[in-house]
Amino acid sequence: MNLDKSTKRIAKKVKNGFQGYPQITLAYFGPTEDCATQVVVSFILEAGASAQEERFSNENDVRKDETIQTTLVKIIERAEAKTVVEVAGVAIIK
Repeated sequence: MNLDKSTKRIAKKVKNGFQGYPQITLAYFGPTEDCATQVVVSFILEAGASAQEERFSNENDVRKDETIQTTLVKIIERAEAKTVVEVAGVAIIK
């Protein structure tokens, strides 16, 4: 799957808003606001359940990495996530 297709699929799921559980949250982290070198995927099965997390990192921007974006789409599909939340911006790693 190419990068544009992956990012559009993720954006479409995010745009739908809260649709129930399971829920996946994507949070990006990096050394600057312009470059996200890590993405944390949090999975919540049901309301009140603790989140399971998985991290992916790269030396370059993970938002522009085709492999990582395709992996995120696969995670969302396989988890049958009804809700996908993307945290706005990039949190700075110190």
